[in-house]
Amino acid sequence: MEATIYGAGVFGLGCAFALARRGARVRVIDPKGVAAGASGGIVGALAPHVPEQWNEKKAFQLDSLLMAEDWWQAVSDLGGTDPGYARTGRLQPIPDADTRTRALDRADGAAALWRGAATWTVEPAPAGWSPGTTEVIRDTLSARIHPRRACAALAAAVRALGGQIVPDAHSEGLVLHATGWQGLAALRDARDRPAGNGVKGQAALLRLDRRDAPQLYVDGLHIVPHGDGTVALGSTSERDFDHAEPDVQLDAILARACAAVPELAGAEVIDRWAGIRPRARSRAPLLGVWPGRQGHFIANGGFKIGFGMAPKVAEVMAELMLDGRDAIPEAFATHGLAPWTRGV
Repeated sequence: MEATIYGAGVFGLGCAFALARRGARVRVIDPKGVAAGASGGIVGALAPHVPEQWNEKKAFQLDSLLMAEDWWQAVSDLGGTDPGYARTGRLQPIPDADTRTRALDRADGAAALWRGAATWTVEPAPAGWSPGTTEVIRDTLSARIHPRRACAALAAAVRALGGQIVPDAHSEGLVLHATGWQGLAALRDARDRPAGNGVKGQAALLRLDRRDAPQLYVDGLHIVPHGDGTVALGSTSERDFDHAEPDVQLDAILARACAAVPELAGAEVIDRWAGIRPRARSRAPLLGVWPGRQGHFIANGGFKIGFGMAPKVAEVMAELMLDGRDAIPEAFATHGLAPWTRGV
């Protein structure tokens, strides 16, 4: 079986990897190359939804987070490239009594819903690296990944399995569209509305070695220590933007992060990044058959949670494309789309 994947971001490459492992001959087409869009970011916080008001989106994400370690290890083993994955957990501040009460309720939710595979606890803040309160929430489900390196690792694994990644080619066999925010915005629903749009995010990378420390979530920011001796922080969520470059809004992010975590102050900023992330109307990934286009499929809309969702997205899409087995949650379904696009 041959498969063509448009888009060399984490969804496109992840699906190519899963398809190739099942024996498909894959070709990934992207004129800008690997991780040229939102998947080329620097933050890489693989953080779960809160364990309450449970739904199929949260259950799907939990499955994906729990399978991530083995999945990314397989990527690394096949391609020989480290994706930067580590399950180091996360700390969040408890600034007041109401937050503490909610945290304890969520601890009960995690105990009931996370299958004993991870915990959500309230505990005294550790000395040093912490979000600045005397007590913190610690969850052991959160993990980190280095987005650019993860995409490079997927590309290496796809090539090791005989796949191609090229800037241009004709499609052959089954066709998967994983084309980021512009492809998502070009998709239409039955009322001729776009299936989603782009949201700009900005992030920074600092030279500060906290590689064994948990990530922090404080003042709405993800602060993620990577294994290479850097710390990433971000991001903004800008629905209105007129350019795709970093700007003064990133300066404000840096100031907030340093105020919340004084250890960041004075660290050298070694990279400033901005990208446009694909956000579906439902805010859930858009996965499945492209209605009215025989042999065409869609995997898009990984807004903020794309890397966390990628392992399971890849596997369910490969099962759908090769075996016809549809394990995609109804909330992610593509059946409301029309069989045409505009602009792509």
